[in-house]
Amino acid sequence: MTSVSTTVSSGRVGGVDYGTVRIGLALSDPERKIASPLEVYARRNAELDARFFQRLAQDEHIALWVVGLPIHLDGRESPKSNEARRFGKWLEEVTLLPVVFFDERFSSRQAEEILQAAELTRKRRKKRIDMLAAQIMLTAYLESQGRGEKEPAPID
Repeated sequence: MTSVSTTVSSGRVGGVDYGTVRIGLALSDPERKIASPLEVYARRNAELDARFFQRLAQDEHIALWVVGLPIHLDGRESPKSNEARRFGKWLEEVTLLPVVFFDERFSSRQAEEILQAAELTRKRRKKRIDMLAAQIMLTAYLESQGRGEKEPAPID
């Protein structure tokens, strides 16, 4: 994957909370200051998934993807990290857009806590957790850029 996050200056950033069944999606505003949850995409097959992400990138003017990388507390990568990296490579190939990886530790846990605090039923939480986790991860990525970090701590 590429680490050109600071050189891609126009267009939105798409946040991806990778899952083998569902993919949580978030989207930055054009100024890359605010991340909003977008949707949860239920994976189908490689061809339909490719069409979905190509269309999403075009319709939403996405210029960069940030894929959450699940890593252990001590910083080591997990087997899910390898899956996320393979997905990121695929996403870069099908959309022709750069992909960076960003630490997503605690994003799902934080999303679950927020949804529980909102007193949503388990079923309603399940429908929202992936896109909220994507929003939390993308917000952290955008905030790290705002602090003037050369590279916003993506994991490449």
